[in-house]
Amino acid sequence: MTSPAVRITNPRTDTPLLKTYVELMKLRIIELLLITTLPAMVAAAGGWPGWWPALATLLGGTLSSAGANAINQVIDRDIDRVMSRTRGRPLPTDRVSPRAVMTFGVTLGAAGFFWLWATTNLLAGTLSTIGLLFYVFVYSLLLKRTTTQNIVIGGAAGAVPVLVGWAAVTNTVELPAWIMFAVVFFWTPPHFWALAIRYREDYERAGVPMLPVVVGEKRAMDHMLAYTLVLVGTTLLLYATGPVEWLYLTVAAAAGAAFLVGTWMLRDHPEAAMKYFGYSNVYLSVIFVAIAVDVLVLG
Repeated sequence: MTSPAVRITNPRTDTPLLKTYVELMKLRIIELLLITTLPAMVAAAGGWPGWWPALATLLGGTLSSAGANAINQVIDRDIDRVMSRTRGRPLPTDRVSPRAVMTFGVTLGAAGFFWLWATTNLLAGTLSTIGLLFYVFVYSLLLKRTTTQNIVIGGAAGAVPVLVGWAAVTNTVELPAWIMFAVVFFWTPPHFWALAIRYREDYERAGVPMLPVVVGEKRAMDHMLAYTLVLVGTTLLLYATGPVEWLYLTVAAAAGAAFLVGTWMLRDHPEAAMKYFGYSNVYLSVIFVAIAVDVLVLG
């Protein structure tokens, strides 16, 4: 008597279509982008910008960022199939077609632009679209597979929401906005290189030249420490531009010191890369929440 054959299935292929499209948007990543947008609006307004401007800008930023994330997954679908961290995404599991995802991403991006233009101003909408195009064409298509500086230069796209938030309030982009942009820009390399240390074999197998893959963990962590030093200095520079006072300065100095210590300790404990990755998210959130609280309480 023969035993019945065992049928192996991928439970992810049974995912409802709506959930699949929500997954393509990468809302967990967008949460962090929005945490930087709202404090920028508060700083630009010198107080609470109002519920409607805040909600309208956050929705527009979500649409633009979600569009960029969806298009990026079309571009990266070949390497996503190779990497253990990403092979469960909608495209590698054939839950949806590349054409459908591209259409979805372009539609979201266009909706983000027109929504921000209609509800805030043209500058905010244009900046959000520049961020999307930079992420897609400069980072995903040009840099990601060709240079160890991929995340350094490409990380500028992740800093654009700060400019969008400021522009939505003032219809300009002033010095404090650029300093906050620089904070996110200099935070990005150590944040993502920690992820690359944890998934170094994944990136190597996929042929993506992340810095830890090319130069090794030790040298990569030297670069992380250098960027962290510049990052902490940039957070303190914001105090000199006027929109924040002693409350922010105290929090930024304490959080920066802790982040520097964590980066230094990672050199001897690379196995803690994912803990560092998570803490870097907390650090950036603390910095931008401190901006908002300082302006709202002391402004």
